[in-house]
Amino acid sequence: MLLQISTGTRLDVVESGDRSNPSVLLICGTTQHHLLWGALAAGLSDHYHVISYNHQGIGDSARGAGPLTTASMAVDAAAVLDAVGVSSAHVLGWSLGSLVAQELVLAQPDRVASMVLWGTYPALDAYQACGMAALSHPWRTGDVQTGLAALGLAFSPELLNSPEFPLLMQQMLPLFPQTESEVRTVVEQWDADLAHNTADRLPSIDTPTLVIGGEQDLLTPPWQCRKVAELIPGAQLKIFTGPGSSHAVGLERTEEFLAEVLPFLAAQPAQAASIAAG
Repeated sequence: MLLQISTGTRLDVVESGDRSNPSVLLICGTTQHHLLWGALAAGLSDHYHVISYNHQGIGDSARGAGPLTTASMAVDAAAVLDAVGVSSAHVLGWSLGSLVAQELVLAQPDRVASMVLWGTYPALDAYQACGMAALSHPWRTGDVQTGLAALGLAFSPELLNSPEFPLLMQQMLPLFPQTESEVRTVVEQWDADLAHNTADRLPSIDTPTLVIGGEQDLLTPPWQCRKVAELIPGAQLKIFTGPGSSHAVGLERTEEFLAEVLPFLAAQPAQAASIAAG
């Protein structure tokens, strides 16, 4: 459903699960449509009130005014919680979404009961900067097909080389940005990825945090995830290893991913969602 949020734009927001349960806010990564949460959202909704949404300019969400940064997207995330009547939620962010989650908890810590930062980093290192520059280039030139093909690097070699992968991508393709306006937005998202830097602020976070990375992750390498966990006091770290431990580990190894996330969330106190939207 399209919801008018307090930042002045309309975002495509989806809720699932029982509103009498504590809420989990899912924050999408670069190019991601909320439907890509798929089985992860379904697994979480058995225990939680799950909220997901498309960032500005993606899918049916309008592209509002002003620049897109990880900090501005954190303002949107808080406004989504307001729009659905939730004062505080667990937050699970993937890739760009994990950067937005960092900015959200830094700006409004009372809104975040706990955080799961999946495929994250404090600031780009030189290795990552090379990869981001390469991945963003086709979007900057409008070569969507090459841009989408390059996003295959988010998956593991095992999945990419499997006979099932072409059919999987054919099914997923409609969920990725296609229009000129979406492509322009994706460029802004890549710029937000490139500019993100919370390294000197992460030590001030006192929210329970689980950091998840993958041994095969080429976009947000495991050493960067480890660095985030080291910077946030008391943060837990899980690095998946072996086949499927890619940037998309939560999609490739969903049951194992949920087996890490659900106990972590269950151990953190959180209020149930309110009944009426604010």
